[in-house]
Amino acid sequence: MVGETKTSLFLCFSFLPLLILSRSHVSRAAETLSPDESLTGKQVLTSKGGNFELGFFQPGPSPQYYLAIWYKRVSKRTAVWVANRETPLSDDESPEVRIADDGNLVILDRSKRAVWSTNSSSPVANSAVVEAELLDSGNLVLRNRSSNFNSSQILWQSFDHPTDTWLPGGWLGLNRVTGEDQLLISWRSSEDPAPGPFSLELDRDGSSQYLIRWNRTISYWTSGLWNPSTQTFDQVPEMRTSYNYNFSFTTTDKGNYFTYDVYDPSIITRFVMDLTGQIKQFTWVENSQQWNVFWSKPDAQCDVYSLCGSFGTCNADGLPPCSCAQGFRPRFPENWNLSDWSGGCARKTPLTCDDGDGFSLLTAVRRPANFQSSSVGSREECESVCRRDCSCSAYSFSNGTSGKLIQVIQALYISISVSQNRILVSPGTAAAEDCL
Repeated sequence: MVGETKTSLFLCFSFLPLLILSRSHVSRAAETLSPDESLTGKQVLTSKGGNFELGFFQPGPSPQYYLAIWYKRVSKRTAVWVANRETPLSDDESPEVRIADDGNLVILDRSKRAVWSTNSSSPVANSAVVEAELLDSGNLVLRNRSSNFNSSQILWQSFDHPTDTWLPGGWLGLNRVTGEDQLLISWRSSEDPAPGPFSLELDRDGSSQYLIRWNRTISYWTSGLWNPSTQTFDQVPEMRTSYNYNFSFTTTDKGNYFTYDVYDPSIITRFVMDLTGQIKQFTWVENSQQWNVFWSKPDAQCDVYSLCGSFGTCNADGLPPCSCAQGFRPRFPENWNLSDWSGGCARKTPLTCDDGDGFSLLTAVRRPANFQSSSVGSREECESVCRRDCSCSAYSFSNGTSGKLIQVIQALYISISVSQNRILVSPGTAAAEDCL
């Protein structure tokens, strides 16, 4: 949707003897990949100014590898873009990155099967004029160069397909013509870059607000509408006090998009749709060799929808913020250890669905989104309705409060086994009965 303005005037030629007809491997820190070259193992592409590298990386101890872009000058390996986030590879020796005969950049596995492709919609008659280049902005660009070196057509670029990170010069928006949007989707866990439950995206209904959503369905934070006079979003007034960044919201016939630049190029910064469900801006502090959280929304960690899953408790001051209510345990313990709490908690003791089961009073709870409502005259009558329904996990009595106000904080009575003691939980996604 937005063209990359930087172009290079020269192709990177292979200096291997012309008698060698097979594809060569990149053996140096080049910024381009030509059709007769490939990238394997620990080989990398390095942007011309040395800001970023492209190569295979392993985010955790598991034997899974991904093609990614990361900072070269940051001591902590920090990926800003992942190609095959849904199709990891088993090791870092067999995968190969090359330009295919159709002009697309592909990742091949040991059997030479394509596990990921740029899938460019622009046809290429001759793949010999195509090359990939990693720019100093962190944008990976696939170009179709004409033989006279005077023109260049962008076939595909990673800035059009961000993962969880928004870099300076990149954009987030929606193309009304193609329906394609540039959005951020969180990692599934700290060691798994597969798409997680949280996303930051432009409102598809046509307004200028950006939304953070759970599972692309439920919105729990908004930037507010863009105000052209103040050059800020209504719900982010602190944008006015930024002296380091230049934000811009653009509206065209083809779509809307939001972009930003850094006045001081020495500042290393990035926006991330974090796996905690917050959009965060990080800045690298050279002296401490740490990433500093410069800004985040929502302000309160526990305002993130379903952060801890069903029957999970959220404590904004806790590390980690999520834990299970008394009588419950993590449904997927291995995921909780990787900061993925979305699976929630499971009962230690199942309900018997008879008069032996009881209810525990929970305070300061927001109703889940999938509640059912009934008209009753008292809390006791509401409890009776829930008790007669074995699928009812909890109930609340709002005494006339509209059942559609899902953000109303109120008391919730959760069904527990007779063998369990009193418990306290925060909102999750369990089905509940709401009595008016």
